[in-house]
Amino acid sequence: QVQLVESGGGLVRPGGSLRLSCAASGFTFESYAIGWFRQAPGKEREGVSCVSRSGRLADIADSVKGRFTISRDNTKNTVYLQMNSLKPEDTAVYYCAADRRNWDCRTTPNEYDYWGQGTQVTVSS
Repeated sequence: QVQLVESGGGLVRPGGSLRLSCAASGFTFESYAIGWFRQAPGKEREGVSCVSRSGRLADIADSVKGRFTISRDNTKNTVYLQMNSLKPEDTAVYYCAADRRNWDCRTTPNEYDYWGQGTQVTVSS
């Protein structure tokens, strides 16, 4: 069955780094764009970054631009989100999701077909 499993979350001090991974199985990974989203308590889910099927196209939210980088390895069916210079406002549950319809990638949640269970990222001193 389709599975997206996030890992790499945790507790980190402000200014620190984490690398999230999204491991996919049960579908043709290279046929799907992958997005990262986050949701903080009491807030709506927001798009953080996305990468197209080939990995050649990507988008990133202004709030994390210059600090977060997305990449994908189609040989490992995995997408990564490298997060540097973390801030307390980055605290959220981070989700990855897969989109089969778009040739590019989108950071709008309703474009996505499959979702992982999420991984908690907490930035605090």
